[in-house]
Amino acid sequence: MALAALVLYLLGLALAFGVRTLAAWRRTGDTGFRRPDTTAFTAPWWGSVLFAGALALGLAAPVAALFDPATAAPPRSAGVVGLALMLLGLALVLVSQAAMGASWRIGVDENERTELVTRGIFALVRNPVFTGMGVLLAGQVLAVPSAVSAAALAAFVAAVQVQVRAIEEPYLVRTHGAAYTGYAARTGRFLPGIGRLTDRNTTTGSR
Repeated sequence: MALAALVLYLLGLALAFGVRTLAAWRRTGDTGFRRPDTTAFTAPWWGSVLFAGALALGLAAPVAALFDPATAAPPRSAGVVGLALMLLGLALVLVSQAAMGASWRIGVDENERTELVTRGIFALVRNPVFTGMGVLLAGQVLAVPSAVSAAALAAFVAAVQVQVRAIEEPYLVRTHGAAYTGYAARTGRFLPGIGRLTDRNTTTGSR
């Protein structure tokens, strides 16, 4: 299970970051990466540190399981379900990235205005890329159960909460105004119907 999980994880990194970045650059001349504020202990800093930590831990989990014979192997049924979830999560990430088209970004540029994407999978949830990544990491916890895989999932959840609530949602409210608040009032943050914004919290982007 550990080897299969490692292959899926590396495939996910290659497709979601490498191939997607190359495709964006070839199509638009823009990689889509936006450098975050590196001021220590700000929201962008925490988001970046936690996200990088989640990616590193996610890679370390199956590698450690391969080289540590003491690591407990999951029941076969749990491992199969875990690998299936990893595949499902990766598919969701790729479908969501494709739906974003030229609006795909990693990070936020306060001076940039991209199209507000509300079609396809985005008609159900506002952050399906993050949902897919979370499903992939949750599947890895089943396929490679360890403190490291659990820490990767926990770090990722913390990272996206900071990134979405403290950075992206306030930016989208400022940039798109009523178009975004109306969209956010009818769609969930990560899951359908859960985390919809209301008049009371659209200025903060939290609920």
